[in-house]
Parts: sequence; C-alpha cells; structure tokens
Amino acid sequence: MQLALVKGSVVSTQKDEMIKSLTMLLIEKVDPSTLKGKGDYLVAIDAVGAGIGEMILFASGSSARMTEYTTDKPCDCVIMAIVDQYDIEGKTIYQKD
Repeated sequence: MQLALVKGSVVSTQKDEMIKSLTMLLIEKVDPSTLKGKGDYLVAIDAVGAGIGEMILFASGSSARMTEYTTDKPCDCVIMAIVDQYDIEGKTIYQKD
C-alpha cells in the first residue's frame, strides 16, 4: 500500500463492460514525511467512496484486483482506504479535518 492524495476524477463514456459501474479517480503519490506531491499521477478505481482532497491508501499491480470491489476486473490501481491520521515516530504528520 502507498499514500496518495485524490486530485480529481476521470470520466470515460466508452469503457469495458467489466468496469462500467466503477468510479475512477486521479491520484498523486505523496511523500509521507512532508505530504508534498511527487508529481507521479495514477488513475485508480475507487472502492471506498473517496473524494477530491482526501489522503488515501492505494494498491497497484495484481494486489489491486484483490478487493471485493475489483475481483476479476481489469484493474491495476485501487483506492482501498481513506486515511484518518498517521504518525511517524510519535509525531502526527497527517490528520483528517
């Protein structure tokens, strides 16, 4: 799993039947200690109802097809958790508003 920030949505009117009902979001990987974006963007299937501006955890590769929402779907990246808070060495780095 990796940390990222939801930056936007992706809309596609033409897509494979297996992903027609799935929501796609644009995410940017972040540095966990500074929260700064790395400029590395991915399109991810949203399995948890994340929104723009939320810090999330995502899985990629074959692990992306292991959620209940993405099993047997052509998916390479899935949002699998919305982060409420995380700490590094006892210091809170991120806390959701």
